[in-house]
Amino acid sequence: MTKIVELVLNEEEEGGIYAISIVDFPAIESNFIALSKDGQTKYSLAQVDEEKKMLVGAALIPNKQIYRKDAEENDYYVYFSKDTVKKAAYRFLKSNAHHNHTLQHEKEIDGLYVAESWIVESENDKSKDYGLNVPIGTWMVAVKVDNERIWEDQIKSGNAKGFSIEAYFANKLEASKVEMESYTDYPQGATNNAKRVLKWAEENGWGSCGTGVGKARANQLANREPISRDTIARMASFKRHQQYKDIPYSEGCGGLMWDAWGGSSGVNWAISKLKEIDSLTKIVAESESFLNEIIYEKRK
Repeated sequence: MTKIVELVLNEEEEGGIYAISIVDFPAIESNFIALSKDGQTKYSLAQVDEEKKMLVGAALIPNKQIYRKDAEENDYYVYFSKDTVKKAAYRFLKSNAHHNHTLQHEKEIDGLYVAESWIVESENDKSKDYGLNVPIGTWMVAVKVDNERIWEDQIKSGNAKGFSIEAYFANKLEASKVEMESYTDYPQGATNNAKRVLKWAEENGWGSCGTGVGKARANQLANREPISRDTIARMASFKRHQQYKDIPYSEGCGGLMWDAWGGSSGVNWAISKLKEIDSLTKIVAESESFLNEIIYEKRK
């Protein structure tokens, strides 16, 4: 039987929803629509009004089973409850992530921002006005596109068809554990990088750089506080921003936030540590399963 897993937000940390990506094949299988100035759906390239440039679609749909494969290539499905979808929508705005967008989850893109965000509350929701048929509890977004290249190459061309959120969720069973193991064996280099960022920010300010989560991470690493497996996974995933690591702090956010998350020493450690933790977890799980089989056999 294929496993079905409910995903939830980590209640111990703020943030959790970091960006909305425009993709060719959205996992929730719901495409956005490109709106013209008069608010009508336009599919023909000649009909797209250059002034509106708005994308409207579902960011998360409650109870929608999303197909996934694990590290061992086993099939499974994940889904989000209505409550989790609503929390995700609120956290996205609370963390000021409305300007955070990527293309195909790979490249950060500028010139896009969430102009509207709402939860579908009734059958008469305004999503119907756009010709969209989504269930109650869906998180809807309207994204304004002020990036001409993205509009031409991705939207008008039809290469990008929907939204996909970038977030960190936890397996509900794992998230419900009372005791969470934490780790402090990250390299001193990660701590030094974080300290350098905090010193610079104290003297020059953060400007428009970083979310509350990124700033909190810098403080954690600088103070050598214990970090959880979930936090280590987030550090490891920050590898996708490595191309910005050499940008001077005074010239943009890339290098500043790279070091806020531990820099190269911290991210590389996190990748290695995550493999180590998950390998041990798998061994423990297999051992527990074997023990249960022994107990079962003795009861026969």
